[in-house]
Amino acid sequence: MAAGNDLTPLDTTNARCAQSPEFKQGTRMAGDTARRRIFGWMMFDWANQPFFTLLLTFIFGPYFAGVATQMFMDSGLAEAAADARAQSVWSLGQSVTGLLIAFTAPILGALADSTRRRMPWIVAFSVLYCAGTWSLWWMVPDGSTMWISLFAFGVGMVGAEFTIIFTNAMLPDLGDDSEIGGISGSGYALGYAGGVLALIIMLLLFHQGADGKTLIGLDPIFGLDADMHEGTRAVGPFTTIWYILFMIPFFMWVKETPSDSRTSMRTALSDLGRSLRAILKRQSLAAYLASSMLYRDALNALYAFGGVYAVLVLDWSITMIGVFGILGAVSAAVFSWVGGRLDRAHGPRPVILCTIWILIVVCSVIVGMSRDFFFGIPLAEGSSLPDIVFYIVGATIGAAGGALQASSRTMMVRHSDPAHPTQAFGFYALSGKATAFLAPALIGLVTIWTESPRLGLSPVIVLFIIALFLLRWVKAEGEQVEWAASPLPSQ
Repeated sequence: MAAGNDLTPLDTTNARCAQSPEFKQGTRMAGDTARRRIFGWMMFDWANQPFFTLLLTFIFGPYFAGVATQMFMDSGLAEAAADARAQSVWSLGQSVTGLLIAFTAPILGALADSTRRRMPWIVAFSVLYCAGTWSLWWMVPDGSTMWISLFAFGVGMVGAEFTIIFTNAMLPDLGDDSEIGGISGSGYALGYAGGVLALIIMLLLFHQGADGKTLIGLDPIFGLDADMHEGTRAVGPFTTIWYILFMIPFFMWVKETPSDSRTSMRTALSDLGRSLRAILKRQSLAAYLASSMLYRDALNALYAFGGVYAVLVLDWSITMIGVFGILGAVSAAVFSWVGGRLDRAHGPRPVILCTIWILIVVCSVIVGMSRDFFFGIPLAEGSSLPDIVFYIVGATIGAAGGALQASSRTMMVRHSDPAHPTQAFGFYALSGKATAFLAPALIGLVTIWTESPRLGLSPVIVLFIIALFLLRWVKAEGEQVEWAASPLPSQ
């Protein structure tokens, strides 16, 4: 053995093997598999995002509000009262759905962790997603199917939210703490890019304006009847087909290790109880779940009611709301990616703090503005200032909201028990949905009390401020060390 070389014969053999073409090819294959798995996982965001972009915020939500308002006016209500009633009905549907998700998510998460299987749950809730979204086609302009369509929207929302829970739980397996921030941010960026593309396609080829034409002056494609708003109603089936098509890479490349483990509901509930007791003993995790419960509720309310606000307060057409949505989604895609890079460099906590402050300012602008005045200053009739400001607001909400969601997902990973990630994200869903009824309910109550959809959005400012206060007790590094020191009992 040459002087200065202290390798054993086995070490030397391993070193030679490491330089062999076969070893290098195997390493490349493993690297390619990991990259495909990460890309397949990120494609879920691309496939799922149109539910929130097209249905919740920019196309179906405003269309539902417009149809509901007209129906209530036809029944004898004044326009202002009809606007308030329409917003209240929309908030009711989301409140009920949010409660259902909140109290079932941790239980299903515990069951999934006990069996170490998430993919069957993703398939099952994907079926609900597709059934609910496709059924929105039957939301006809006369409002006769309003309640059925609201139920169908709730079914689709259950599917969308639960598939998010189970795919989020896969994030810890995709990289270490130095990588998951970038992966999460890139996933959200890809998702928002998909939302932008889906929205553009809807505006150019399907959705009809007041003149019965699409944004580029065409009749809705496939012979859809503009008088029956079939171009707009097609947003449901379009979202379904988009999801099915772009989930193919996810199901092809994201694989789970097969497990024959089985558990009873009683065992899962017992494990869930231990997890809950453990959470209550961990100040940072408990504070983070409470804070995220409020700020995510407020953010979701902004998404859900932004388009409704534009219809009821600014008298925007759905085409204008669509352009507004494109600006917001583009900025969300860009700043989700930027936020992911900032997250990777500085951690998720500074990104969360900064974006919440931005959203507080934005919400104050929304509440302080109407078609006739800006923070009490009267505007000239026909002033374009409210439109310009709201376009800026939309871009800002998209930017801050995208970065906030991406970093929130990363922060949850830092607070997750590595042995029970799905259960942890079930609690994360619970924290996001336990009060999901709160923002819509508060908006509905304040809207009825003030008879003003504009003032009805003011509760979200309070929710953001309380969430900001709770973040004082959240550790930047999370609870990973504590989980490693005292993990939950295994099954």
